[in-house]
Amino acid sequence: MEFEAPITEIIQQTYDVKSFRFERPEDFEYKAGQYFFVSIPVDGEIQRKPFTISSSPTEKGFLEFTKKLTGHEFSDALDAMEVGDVLAVNGPYGRFTFEGEFDKIALISGGIGITPMISICRYCSDKKTGTDLIILSSNKTAEDIAFREELDEMDNEHSNLKVVHTLTRAEDDWPGCKGRICDTIIMDYIPDFMDRVIYVCGPPAMMKATEELLLNMGVPKGQIKKEALVGF
Repeated sequence: MEFEAPITEIIQQTYDVKSFRFERPEDFEYKAGQYFFVSIPVDGEIQRKPFTISSSPTEKGFLEFTKKLTGHEFSDALDAMEVGDVLAVNGPYGRFTFEGEFDKIALISGGIGITPMISICRYCSDKKTGTDLIILSSNKTAEDIAFREELDEMDNEHSNLKVVHTLTRAEDDWPGCKGRICDTIIMDYIPDFMDRVIYVCGPPAMMKATEELLLNMGVPKGQIKKEALVGF
């Protein structure tokens, strides 16, 4: 469906990541992991970009998408928007979804690839699906981790939801996992990876490397679900 809505809330997730919320139409239905198109004026012209819906279908009062502010013209125009400014939305789209159909899943994200994963985590948490879920999130530094506090709260609240952060440029005092996602990290933190449907989302190079890694580890191709992020 297509509709227009004013921004109701802007949340600074990290120094260069913002979430934008607006009212959800009563008849707008979607699945965790889907995306929509957002249109805004950019230098006098209307431009349209796809964004994963980072809110959960369980959250009836609002819709949310989350953007890494990259310094490009669309990104700058979005960054300059304020509460009350109007967005045009078209969607939902996509098959990178989860509705509780698998008992055990792993979510592997790189950078802003966390956006469909947070929607799936919120959905599982709110619905109390009982899904055995491990999320492995890769970022450069601790300051780059979007939704960190919320994810860690979910980890603490749900015994069947485990959150692992790995950093590629970690400071010396970082107590957690360090390095790019590799077979050792997967075997250490997702030891039963062969028993899980694995969702992968991130920049194209990360996606390609992770899929090749999983295939080389023996994971069947049909057990890997992918979502490539546009704009990298």
